[in-house]
Amino acid sequence: MKKIIAFAGSNSSTSINHALVSHVASTIKNCDVTVLTLTDYPLPMYGQDIENKEGFSDALVRLAAIIKDADGVLISVNEHNGTISAFFKNVIDWLSRVDGSYLSGAKVILLSTSDGPRGAQTALKYLTDFYTRKKVDIIASIPFPSFSENFDVNDRKITNQQQAKIMQDAVGLLIASL
Repeated sequence: MKKIIAFAGSNSSTSINHALVSHVASTIKNCDVTVLTLTDYPLPMYGQDIENKEGFSDALVRLAAIIKDADGVLISVNEHNGTISAFFKNVIDWLSRVDGSYLSGAKVILLSTSDGPRGAQTALKYLTDFYTRKKVDIIASIPFPSFSENFDVNDRKITNQQQAKIMQDAVGLLIASL
């Protein structure tokens, strides 16, 4: 059975990106799907001195192995001041040090959301460009605009049918590519 993991690039306990990626992951059938919470893998702020002195933490090695073992990966990135959050950038920095090709074997869907009409497109573009340069196999890169208007947090589902169809089509592409 194909393995798919999903996570948000946020460290917020009320992350709308986590809500979105969890919902999209819940629509995937006939695969082993796991939703991760990146705060379960605590990492210090990356620095060469820390890496040289302490090496790679068990949490980082576990996270890298989980990602490397996945056939498909869903990532929903949040936006802080027009770019990805410092939290997620730090996770990427550590992952790239322990295994620079941690996403090389996976098919990837990139998502982003915010309460604004652009749906964190700037952070999504940054991440899409970054992973494209790393030769990651990106199946889809999708902003989800106006989260509060298009997603019911109580029912944990997309309420905008057009947006739901976009996500459904992306998941279909992912499954077909595995």
